[in-house]
Amino acid sequence: MALALSACDQLGIETPAQTSARQESEGKAVGGACRHAGRALEDCYKSSPKMSKAAIYAGWRDMDTYMRENKIDIVQTLEAMERTEEKRRSSDTETPAEAAPDAEEKPAAKGKQS
Repeated sequence: MALALSACDQLGIETPAQTSARQESEGKAVGGACRHAGRALEDCYKSSPKMSKAAIYAGWRDMDTYMRENKIDIVQTLEAMERTEEKRRSSDTETPAEAAPDAEEKPAAKGKQS
């Protein structure tokens, strides 16, 4: 019987302990990646609802400590870079009148009517 059960590892069947360890390490990896990309912890939870929040937080916290100690900046994702570029373009196309709407208006002359 023991001989038959020892072959389960060779078949690729995970034990509950192995499954738990894998899910924990995946959650930490997701949390670390979120912190490195500069994403908020809450956004990370929303993007990975099936992952353990504790594992995500542990990975996020570990990466935060590592980044602070080594003075590592966040890495902007392509999506974040596109949003920044869109904001920059929209602020460049804004006219001065839109920026300060009442700056050029002159008061009407009093007492003169035609």
